[in-house]
Amino acid sequence: MPDVTRCAFIIDRALPPGLIANTAAALSMTLGKLRPDLVGCDLEDADGVGHSGITTIVMPILVSDAEALRTLRRNAAEREAEGLGVIGMTDVAQRAKSYDDYRRRLAATRQEELRYLGLCLHGPAALVRSLTGSLPLLK
Repeated sequence: MPDVTRCAFIIDRALPPGLIANTAAALSMTLGKLRPDLVGCDLEDADGVGHSGITTIVMPILVSDAEALRTLRRNAAEREAEGLGVIGMTDVAQRAKSYDDYRRRLAATRQEELRYLGLCLHGPAALVRSLTGSLPLLK
């Protein structure tokens, strides 16, 4: 996979603030698992107190609506062969009470029935920008 030069989170603007935060956090954890190279090394402050490494890239949080997220997910999936990474958070995941429950629910849900709460797109800057450049920042 080419070096990641751009990352963007796209969240459904209709979600309440708590679910927006939860969706961004869940997507971030998956991104960190898939791309540990995006997390910097642990550091120390001037007093010698340790601080865990944080992201080394800018990660804007953009907003869209549910239907546009579905379309964006489909369009992004078509670009994965070009080095675009796509992570999705769905309503099925948000409603699940455990990971096993999520696994069962997801296996029983067709793609067209999924409602995306958020996406994380990461990869070459031109690809990410081509799909997200017109979306507004979360405010």
